[in-house]
Amino acid sequence: MIGAMPIKTRHRFAWTVVAAVLLAGGVAAQDWPQWRGPNRDGVITSFREPAAWAKTLTRRWNVEVGTGYATPIVAGDRVYVFARQGENEVMTALDAATAKVIWRTSYRASFKMNPATAPHGPGPKSTPTLAGNRLFTLGISGIVTAFDTQTGRQIWQRPAGEVEPLFHTAMSPLVVGNLMVLHVGGHNNGALTAFDVATGEPRWTWNGDGPAYGSPLLFNLSGTPQVVTFTQQNFVGVAMADGKLLWRRPYTTAAVTTSQTPIVYKDMVIEMGRGNGVTAFKVVPRAGEWGTENVWHTDEVSMHMSDAVAIDGVLFGLSHLNSGQYFALDLDSGKVLWKSDPRQASHAAIARAGNTIFSLQDDAKLVVIRHNRTRFEPIARYDVAMSETWTQPVISGNRVLVKDVSTLTLWTID
Repeated sequence: MIGAMPIKTRHRFAWTVVAAVLLAGGVAAQDWPQWRGPNRDGVITSFREPAAWAKTLTRRWNVEVGTGYATPIVAGDRVYVFARQGENEVMTALDAATAKVIWRTSYRASFKMNPATAPHGPGPKSTPTLAGNRLFTLGISGIVTAFDTQTGRQIWQRPAGEVEPLFHTAMSPLVVGNLMVLHVGGHNNGALTAFDVATGEPRWTWNGDGPAYGSPLLFNLSGTPQVVTFTQQNFVGVAMADGKLLWRRPYTTAAVTTSQTPIVYKDMVIEMGRGNGVTAFKVVPRAGEWGTENVWHTDEVSMHMSDAVAIDGVLFGLSHLNSGQYFALDLDSGKVLWKSDPRQASHAAIARAGNTIFSLQDDAKLVVIRHNRTRFEPIARYDVAMSETWTQPVISGNRVLVKDVSTLTLWTID
């Protein structure tokens, strides 16, 4: 029957079969709409661990998409990737099963690179956010754009400001209802801003500091929805409703490189950054004013650029101390439960599904680790790229999407 089909029909049928295989295992593929996944916390809900881990992953396709370290976005049968091609920043929509280009939209984005950033290249570091029928991006120089997900049409765009962050942009947009939040501007001159998703017009701003490189989150603290984010010289919480500053903690890192995404655990905010150890604190209202109270602190581990995951009351991450050590830390007490041998990796992009932890190291190795409160327990290691991998991996069903310096690869766990 298949042999009687025209060649083009057979090809379409074959790719339909491949798409079905990608969803095998009884688990529907999970959309990955933004930085660190559906809830911006590195948690995967759609993965089922295989009975035995294969020696290798299966490569389904590999395509050139451009330079940069923006995490690919997955929505249904589409993959969206934001990258740089020549002097342009480019948003591309791909068919998830075949990598066929559905649409591609670009705009001119010339800029002068800080020589210190040359090893990472001129591509965007900010991950897009998909909400409704719109994709929101922050370009490497600060251009903010909204694209239509179906057609690639540019809905609106705001130009870069006169000042950039020292090492260009890396923050990923936060969408809450009809507002999209970004800290725009640059060194010593920025504004945490809520833009109208439909028009791009600012609805509120807080201009108390320049931006950092981590991404904002929405936390409900003491009953008040708050945008919580690191800035150039502070760690702040502002009211989601109107951008009013609620609390501020002075916070700086060496060479102005604060790049972490906040984590909330129970009623505590977890603060971490290069050379600052890890601190848990509570945000408390006092007589109409807001303040913070430290609960615990440790200098035994510290994080730089890599983000951690919370799992069963434990913080799992990669400390930059001792040339890269994985660690587990009890989130209730701040006690470090264990540290791996040193020299594991310079950087790791970490996500987890249940008790299975995925760590994509900058050396193009994907390490699969079993959550364990007493020791470091790696269970599989896979080579997944031919160049450096600084981008968060996307795990959707049994699919693993990996962006390296200039290509995007789809692997499957079979």
